This record gives sequence, structure tokens and C-alpha cells, in this order.
Amino acid sequence: MRFRSILLASVLLVALDARAQFLAGAGRADITPKEPVPMWGYGERHALLSIGVQDPLYAEALVLQFGTKKLAVVGMDMGRAPAEHSLQAIRKRIKDDAGIEWSFIAGSHSHHGPVLELTDAPGKGQGKYDAALRYYKQMEDGIVAAIEEANTHLVPARMGVAKTTLDGFNRNRHTKIEPKPVDRDLQVMRFDTVDGKPIAVLVNFTAHPTMTSAMILKFSADWVGAMKNTVRDELKCNVIFMQGASGDQSVNEGPPELGRKGPQNFGAAVGREVIKIAQPLETAVPPKPSLEIKEDRFTFSSRVNFKDGFVLAQYQAAFFPELIPNFVDEYADGVRPRLTVAILNNEIALVGVSGEFFANHAIRLKERARVKQLFFFGYCNGYHQYFPTIEAVAEGGYGADPGVSPVAVGAGEQIMNTALMWIYDMLKKK
Repeated sequence: MRFRSILLASVLLVALDARAQFLAGAGRADITPKEPVPMWGYGERHALLSIGVQDPLYAEALVLQFGTKKLAVVGMDMGRAPAEHSLQAIRKRIKDDAGIEWSFIAGSHSHHGPVLELTDAPGKGQGKYDAALRYYKQMEDGIVAAIEEANTHLVPARMGVAKTTLDGFNRNRHTKIEPKPVDRDLQVMRFDTVDGKPIAVLVNFTAHPTMTSAMILKFSADWVGAMKNTVRDELKCNVIFMQGASGDQSVNEGPPELGRKGPQNFGAAVGREVIKIAQPLETAVPPKPSLEIKEDRFTFSSRVNFKDGFVLAQYQAAFFPELIPNFVDEYADGVRPRLTVAILNNEIALVGVSGEFFANHAIRLKERARVKQLFFFGYCNGYHQYFPTIEAVAEGGYGADPGVSPVAVGAGEQIMNTALMWIYDMLKKK
């Protein structure tokens, strides 16, 4: 009887240990299109096809396991997250194959990636842009491969977070009213094996990767690619970049003597700043690893009447005809952005939103959340264009006007308030 009691106690201890264990793994896959396809981001390119590769595009994946719960965080060298049909296909595959139920899948917002909105239907891409349609399966396979590689390499891990204020590297491109909101937080999350070998560094910063000329029709990760290469070469680990609320934030190269001119130099300079805080960062095994996560979609009215033929003709002239019917389908039931919020170890918040949020949304949320550190991921788990602040809409200008921000005024504030409520609810502070 005593032997049986000892055996049961041992089994229970093993089960408790499994629930408390923290694991991390990283993976990477090349997702550069192999055929000429329309490029994302600049309207003046219309439907011009790509003509090669300046530097490859990658999906960089981090998989974290908290006891029995798994989370994937994926940074892509793309203008946006995958379209809804691709997102759901990816999520189903990683759940079925790897038991990963939750994910943040985001684009860096490079304007030198492929268009992701076309669909296999007449007038929406079929027949004219079949190479783009073929690419979506390649992209999905690549993202899944990166996630599954990370899942395969899960090991007991340590983690740590740090941030610094990076003055002079970004600027507010929208407002003329002082002081201009700028999110200067450079944030990192580092993961090591239990014996201290780096697994991955997650980097979160806020600035448009739009330094490469629009008329260069070659794929490029822009400054983000150079940043990741700089950090990877020094720390010998995977590097995942997650863009912040950069709807109104551009890079600031500064004067020539700073040596930040051009995407390669600027990215390398940011990379060196990442190394400064990531290299000496002390990591530790979370004493009580835990993951709480919530996700939902909202429905807002549109400021644009997508049923108006004249309006559609203007959009088709500004971009290209086959692209716009797909936006009409996306917004048929209103603008439906997605919010994903996770709390790691009861102290770190991850907030992902499916659009280009203005920086003040993230700045204010960080001030109000009262967590150890909050990472804000834009262009995440979908894409629903710009989300300006109410005062930015009142001022007007690019990013705040209905042409590129069809969502109802105040939508961004409502989503941020919801994120705050979720954070406090998950922290049991409400």
C-alpha cells in the first residue's frame, strides 16, 4: 500500500512539473515569392510585377509553451499579416499538427513584399494574377514550416525582457501639432536555454520600413532585414521582429554624420541598439509560468460607401482594378478588426491588432496597463488599414482621412479600452 502511495505521489509530481514547465523554440523559413507578382504598399506602382529579389523575405517564428499551453509569435517581412483565408488555414494546420492554439502572426510592414489580398475568383485575381494565387500556398507552407521547426526545437528555457528609449530614430509623419506623439520604446524579449545559450530575441520597435524606393520592383525586408542580420550575427540566435503602432511613425535617418542613411545603415544602427540591451540581459526560468489569452473581432461601420460605383472606380484607378473587389468583400459586413491579448507569467502583456494604429494608441495603453512591460504588435492577425486617434481624424491628413482609414471614428480608442479591460481581467485586477 505504501509503495502504491509513493507511486501515485511521484506521478502527481511529474504531472505538476509538466504543467509548470516553460519551453521555447525558434524557427525560420524563406517566404520570398518565386514568380513575378504585384507588390504591396505603394499605390503608384499599381499592378506592376516584381522583377527580382534585393534581399530575401523570411517568416521568423517563436513558439512558447507554458505548461500545457502553446503560443506562436511570427514576424514576417511583409506589408501585412496574411489575409483571412490564409490566416485561418495556417492556424488550423499548426493546431492540428503541433497543438498550437494561439498565435500572433504579423507583418513588419515592408512595402517591398507581395500583394496578399487577391483571390481565386473572376475579376479578383483569377486568370490574370495566378502566380500571386499560387504564392499564397507557398507563403502558408513557409509560415507553418517556421512554426513547426520552432515547435520541434522546444526546450526548457529562461526568459527576460528589457526596453530602452531610442531617441532620434523615428518621427511622427502626420501631425503638425506639438508635441508630436512618438513611440520611442525599443523593447526586447530574450529566450535562452537553461544553460544560457541564446534561442531567440524578439524585437519590438515602431517605424515604417519604407526606406527603399517605391520604383525598385524587387523584394526586400527594408531596414528590418538589416537589423535582424546585425543582431543574428552578433548573438548567434533567431531574431523575430514585431512592428509597433506605426501608422503615423516614420524612420528618422538624421544627419549624414550619424551613418544611418539608407535601409542597410539604418537597420544596422537599430540592430546595434538591440544588442546593447539584449546581450547583457539576464534571463531566468519563470517561477510560475502561465499564459492567459483572449481574442475577438469587432464590427464597426465604414466611413466609405463601398457600394458606390464612382467610389470604387476611384479606388481602382488609385491601385488596380482586381484588388478593390477583394476589399469590398472584406468590408461587406463592416470593418472587422481583430484584437489579440496575451498575459505571460502574470506580468508581461502582448497586444496584437489587425491594422495600422497611430502611435498614441500604444503609448496611452502602455501608460494605463500597469504591467511589467507591454509589447504592442501592429499589422497582426489580419489587416484593416489605418486606425487614427480621434484628434488625428479631427486634424485630417494621410492616415486619418477615410480614403485609407474607412473605419468609424473612435474605433481605435474602443479597441484599446477593450484591450485594457482584458489585461486587468486576466490579471484579476478589475
